[in-house]
Amino acid sequence: MLERVHLVIVREVARQGSLTAAAASLFLTQSALSHTVKKIEQQLGTPIWDREGRSLRLTQAGQYLLSLAERLLPQFELAEERMKQYAAGERGTLRIGMECAPCYQWLLKVVSPYLTRWPDVDVDVKQRFQFGGIGALIGYDIDVLVTPDPLNRPGLRFEPVFDYEQVLVVAEEHRLAKVRYVKPEQLIDETLITYPVDTDRLDIYNYFLRPADVVPRRHKTIETTDIMMQMVASNRGVAALPKWLAEEYADRMPLVSVKLGKEGIAKQIFLGTREADGAIDYLSSFVTSARESNWQAPRLRR
Repeated sequence: MLERVHLVIVREVARQGSLTAAAASLFLTQSALSHTVKKIEQQLGTPIWDREGRSLRLTQAGQYLLSLAERLLPQFELAEERMKQYAAGERGTLRIGMECAPCYQWLLKVVSPYLTRWPDVDVDVKQRFQFGGIGALIGYDIDVLVTPDPLNRPGLRFEPVFDYEQVLVVAEEHRLAKVRYVKPEQLIDETLITYPVDTDRLDIYNYFLRPADVVPRRHKTIETTDIMMQMVASNRGVAALPKWLAEEYADRMPLVSVKLGKEGIAKQIFLGTREADGAIDYLSSFVTSARESNWQAPRLRR
């Protein structure tokens, strides 16, 4: 009979690459783990690993069990964590995954009143995922995914929470500051500053530059929005941001927002959740709070 401990061992051996390292990680002796491995294979009636010296390579059956372990174990671990929280008088932890780097500042404005409304719920924000945002949501590594690019998957629900326009941000003295809209070819000689994510996930590449077969002279990545806007304000490059965020920075820096193309680039932010979590009150309350913030986003000022 397949047991949870079998999945734990399969996952840990795959992570560590050898019985010696896996045994140390699991606080077992190597002989004890070797005995357990043999017993698992005997119980299941099929080899799980091929031995290659001191290393183990998963068989086809082992690959299936590893896939199962990566789906099920995070759910067990989440359930145990929540049971401990309930036992301690807490409601739980809302784990939010971010696939929209500039939305972090919008998220702060949503989280602040949410924490006041739910004092017994903790919030954790994750921005890096081993398997991507969708994989993290499916694998129970996060509970909510903030993304501008939802993907239909069985068991997931994506709800739009606000619309926005992606614009080009330039310094006030920049040559493009006074144009009605920017054409792709006008960025050929520019330094484009973006967040450090793959260009396949950047709207300015997908909806503006690549369709016109245009590449900027230089592509520079910066992690924080504040430093990015300082660079742009110093006329050391241009950047693409949601219009509401660009206007917030323009209130305190010499910056100008310019439409990307004659029609502009219209986008939406979605919150992704698991359909199975629909009855969790503090999770659905967060989605409601985020949706209600729709009217605040265009008017953010300092």
